[in-house]
Amino acid sequence: MTVPTLAAVDFGGPVDGPLILLGPSLGTSAATLWGGVADGLVTRARLVGWDLPGHGRSAPAAAFTIADLAAAVLALADQLGAQTFHYAGDSVGGAVGLQVALDAPHRMSTATLMCTGAVIGTPDGWHERAATVRADGIAPIVAAAPQRWFAPGFVERHPGVAAALLDSLSRTDPQSYAWTCEALAGFDVARRLTEIAIPVLAVAGRDDVPTPPESLQRIATGVSNGELVVLDGVAHLAPAEAPDRVAALIAQNVGLSPAPAAGTVDDVYRAGMAVRREVLGDAHVDRATAATTDLTADFQRMITEYAWGGIWTRPGLDRRSRSMITLTALIARGHHEEFAMHLRAARRNGLTDDEIKELIMQTAIYCGVPDANSAFRIAADVLSDDDAAGGAR
Repeated sequence: MTVPTLAAVDFGGPVDGPLILLGPSLGTSAATLWGGVADGLVTRARLVGWDLPGHGRSAPAAAFTIADLAAAVLALADQLGAQTFHYAGDSVGGAVGLQVALDAPHRMSTATLMCTGAVIGTPDGWHERAATVRADGIAPIVAAAPQRWFAPGFVERHPGVAAALLDSLSRTDPQSYAWTCEALAGFDVARRLTEIAIPVLAVAGRDDVPTPPESLQRIATGVSNGELVVLDGVAHLAPAEAPDRVAALIAQNVGLSPAPAAGTVDDVYRAGMAVRREVLGDAHVDRATAATTDLTADFQRMITEYAWGGIWTRPGLDRRSRSMITLTALIARGHHEEFAMHLRAARRNGLTDDEIKELIMQTAIYCGVPDANSAFRIAADVLSDDDAAGGAR
């Protein structure tokens, strides 16, 4: 067995905190893929990523298998002095996590596996891609990557993140990329999932084509202690596309305490304003800001600090869940104007029209039929107007 040497990417964190090892996707580096997630966890855990051979900081290596990579991850843990560790991995990094859980179950405490599978693609497909890279270099892969990696609209919303990931791909050693493809061609642990007993959180991107939600569902139901989460507005690189949501999910799976509050009131305000804009949209926040008067200025700041900076930034729930709770509370209290505003926010946070319908149906039982009737009337107007304006379904 050939055990490649994997370069470690140490994001920092308390030396006495739990260790979380972070595995990359094919064609990415740990720094570009996991940087945003690490920012959300580094005060509570030690974060160390690793790069595939010939990717990021790792030197190229001879042919290897997923089992070889799993052994290399265990060797990295040994170098870090860790008898046990938590693990999170995306795509091939998730496949390596499954292999480690099978080969050394006593070493891995929890696994958060995203955009991956117990088997990924087909052997013929991987061998074909390996042959393409050996013949034509990495350029054809870079050209096709945006459609394969990112959910619709991500590149336009986050051009810097996308550019950094594509630049990392363009610098990948073609031979090492091909070896990784051939390692995935030989990977299939679907029949062994029942052997995995550690807590496994399987995280899927709803828009992921290479490893769709069904692939993660297979993992979640196949292991002894599994759970599935599907992220809306996310494709194949969940850590880069939704770092806040992924950080919160890892923290929950690992059992980390909530993130400490920002150091100053201004920090809280800035964090709250960022989330407020992401959830409600720039247009709404700009209108609210423009309408602020001396009479309402303190109230607006209080909302931003306490609601958006104090609550919506907490890692314990993702934004979809917070939207559902908020809509339910607004229906129950009859706050129709706020309900209309948060319907649009709920769509931005990934809720579908069917999920909104089911939420209102649920409130009919627990909040009252008249409240639900009003909610359906408002939803019909708001969602149709949002569609007319080009809002997402």
